[in-house]
Amino acid sequence: MSGSPNLSRPRAILFDWDNTIADGWLAVTMGLNAAFDAFGMPNWTNAETKARARRSIRESFPPIFGDDWQKAAEIFQRSYAESQLAHVQKMPGIDSLLEAARPYPCAVVSNKDGHFVRREASVLGLTQYFNTIIGAGDAVRDKPDPAPFELALSPAGLRPGPDIWYVGDTALDMQAAHECGCIAVLLGDAAHDGGVKALQNSNFAPHAHFIDADIMAAWLKMLA
Repeated sequence: MSGSPNLSRPRAILFDWDNTIADGWLAVTMGLNAAFDAFGMPNWTNAETKARARRSIRESFPPIFGDDWQKAAEIFQRSYAESQLAHVQKMPGIDSLLEAARPYPCAVVSNKDGHFVRREASVLGLTQYFNTIIGAGDAVRDKPDPAPFELALSPAGLRPGPDIWYVGDTALDMQAAHECGCIAVLLGDAAHDGGVKALQNSNFAPHAHFIDADIMAAWLKMLA
């Protein structure tokens, strides 16, 4: 599937970060395993991280580490900060996609800590494409709550709604878009969430799907 002919021109486009704009999974896995090692817990493979890491640290660590979650978070963040820039790269075709999205106000809404996302965007030379870059901890609550979406859109004087696209690669991204009343745009094959058909049959089915960034870029150019 390459897209939906029913899509109309958006007022703004919001993007997820990891596995949508950038690939920094190896550093995430290294950081998680540093925290797991400190508490004698089994390590995750990179594939397991892609399949399991969805929510922000303040939401995902307490169920895993219990009362020690803040100490575990400090270990993760220290390890991640040391390795992130050595292991982050752009997703394929992302330059053409962001160039095609230039006519629209664009922003990032991620569940990675905001300072890490902004650092990666700067190093990858992508800051220029976004009005705002919002990550975990920047709003009062994290994705899928509407709060970070409202914060990301506020500089453009906009609010979440059916004229706003949210582009992501996971079921949680599609859920977040639905709960904000935005258009849920799936990018990629969703292999880490059971595949595209699994998401299409879920309660938060994507409104549109693009198998890769180049196809989505071509669609945006056509809309423009």
